[in-house]
Amino acid sequence: MDQPTRAALVAELIALLTAGNAHATFEQAVAELPPALRNQAVPEVPYTIWHLVEHLRIAQADILEFCLNPDYVAPEWPAGYWPDKTQPVDEAGWQTALAAIRHDQQQFIDLLHNPTTDLFSPLAHGDGQTIFREALLIGDHNAYHTGEIVLLRRILGVWH
Repeated sequence: MDQPTRAALVAELIALLTAGNAHATFEQAVAELPPALRNQAVPEVPYTIWHLVEHLRIAQADILEFCLNPDYVAPEWPAGYWPDKTQPVDEAGWQTALAAIRHDQQQFIDLLHNPTTDLFSPLAHGDGQTIFREALLIGDHNAYHTGEIVLLRRILGVWH
């Protein structure tokens, strides 16, 4: 792939990961959320906003680890991808999760920017996955759960 095409593709993947385009970004979805509502249950919904944020953190970190570590071992599904739902989050835990999401997102963006990263060759330790596919997976997964966060905020009366 020539450099201008690769650069354009990487730019689009990064926009998928960071920009809202047709929907709210993750940062917008969690901005100015009153701390008391982070752990607030909603009837008929099996998770809180905190559970969704922590699930996003865990899943994104897992995908990054899969891309970088040839000795990767997947967590148990589904338990390994969700927080303990009996443990509420405090301010420190909330801020730690948000910082980890930003950090891992930047790590993945750095991987995309690295000119030695082959976007389309299957990862040697996978079963056909590519960096391109994993970028789409992160973007799709994060957008899905960000939409759920927005919906929960609407139900809780704290979304514009």
